[in-house]
Amino acid sequence: MEPAILIITLACGMLVSRIGLPPLIGYLVAGFVLFLFGIKEESLPLLEQLANLGVTLLLFAIGLKLDIKSLLKAEVWAGSSLHLIGSILFLVPLLKLLGLLGLEQLSGLEWDQLALLAFALSFSSTIFAVKVLEDKGDMQSLYGRVAIGILIMQDIFAVLFLTISKGDIPSIWALSLLLLPFAKPLIYKAFDRVGHGELLVLFGLVMALVVGAGLFELVGLKPDLGALIVGILLAGHPKSSELAKSLFYFKELFLVAFFLTVGLNGLPSFSDIGLAALLVLVVPIKIVLFLYLLTYFKLRSRTSLMTSFNLGNYSEFGLIVAAVAISKGWLPAQWMIILAVALSLSFLLAAPLNTAANRLYQRFQPGLRKLERHPLHPEDRQIPVGNPRFLILGMGRIGSGAYDELANKFSGEILGIEHKQELVDFHRSEGRTVVKGDASDTDFWEKLDHAPNLELVLLAMPHHVGNLFAVEQLKRLNYQGKLSAIVQYSEDAVQLKESGVHSVFNLYEAAGAGFVDHVIQELESGRQHEADINIDEQTNLS
Repeated sequence: MEPAILIITLACGMLVSRIGLPPLIGYLVAGFVLFLFGIKEESLPLLEQLANLGVTLLLFAIGLKLDIKSLLKAEVWAGSSLHLIGSILFLVPLLKLLGLLGLEQLSGLEWDQLALLAFALSFSSTIFAVKVLEDKGDMQSLYGRVAIGILIMQDIFAVLFLTISKGDIPSIWALSLLLLPFAKPLIYKAFDRVGHGELLVLFGLVMALVVGAGLFELVGLKPDLGALIVGILLAGHPKSSELAKSLFYFKELFLVAFFLTVGLNGLPSFSDIGLAALLVLVVPIKIVLFLYLLTYFKLRSRTSLMTSFNLGNYSEFGLIVAAVAISKGWLPAQWMIILAVALSLSFLLAAPLNTAANRLYQRFQPGLRKLERHPLHPEDRQIPVGNPRFLILGMGRIGSGAYDELANKFSGEILGIEHKQELVDFHRSEGRTVVKGDASDTDFWEKLDHAPNLELVLLAMPHHVGNLFAVEQLKRLNYQGKLSAIVQYSEDAVQLKESGVHSVFNLYEAAGAGFVDHVIQELESGRQHEADINIDEQTNLS
């Protein structure tokens, strides 16, 4: 039957993906289908082990990407905390009311059980949010960064719950884990030496499952907390992003097992589906609460709305919390199924909302702008550009090199745009005129001041999607000057030229040509040097 499990899971995932929804909904459906065929979770012990690995690697990956500084911003830590409290205060009375009205799934629950359900329903989906942001190319946008920060805070709340729910008193040896930061130089040295292939993947698995989960479990702490902590410990290493990418498909594959186990718990009844649908009607309240909180922290109404739509759903972490609560006997088992259905239905609502977010903002802009508090957030104000002739989007090595070449002839007439604050500060210290902004973000173009004498825009961003998006936005602003772009692949060059870019330079071809030019110059210089020596020798002999 094992091949059938894989086939059914793949088929359900592909069918759901075709209609523009996250495949995880398909995996939940696959679990229900397998249950119809008589397959139960207890008959597949390996599946449960893989599901646990998926959750552990998910938390390790979150730790690897965690920027502690981003969590210290008020709109992130306070926004997520206040939303959690507000959600629980709203949902507990609502669930109690529904129970009093006769919904059997809620009528027998105590206040603490209702609070636990409200806690599980307060989370938003990390998987859904990241997929939407990646598809839009908005991962580095302000609203994207705020959304990811809030999601990480929610994940931390969930991990704290998972740790507390373990219930056991940790060993006295748990205090020794405070020495982990002192092992950081040794761990980083090993990280440096594992290379970039399969050793890197093995290193990541050892750090997540042995040093993280295994070590923490050994001293009586929750293994998932260990994976998160060790991930945070590695986050400062230059190869942390590469490690996260290397483990990505392992994590995704193991999480498939988690969603399958949810479906294998049983089929929803009609009353379960009805209750899940009622819970989805609460999602707009979640969105409105996020909107008011984020505008309170002085973000623009557009930024707040985009973030709120991105977070307007239920979460896979809610399922993880529910799974722990059910295993402890704190909640009836049927709630795992109800929450799974509510999660799936919330995605059905969230997908079109995120697609139509810009149109909805334009339609309701006058009313939404009344929510704004001034002065606006420093990162959400108009971007002053002055009156440059040359604009460089992306101030990495290529962009800064182009800036310096132009500066030799047109000093004072160039402006660089860069989304990383540390790079902006570096370039300014080097005497370059650079402002912070992300050209792959719609917000950037909404906030950009007009530059009437702009003649050339150089697209030097590392991602083709971002460069292509910038071209579309420049067209929308009726830019009439020249466009040049850097690409890595020939098919990207074709697409950019078709979109209206005047000149395209292939990074690798240009590098190869530059390398050959350098070699030829070295050879010619060497020959000239030998010729000079020969002339000197002949002169000395004469």
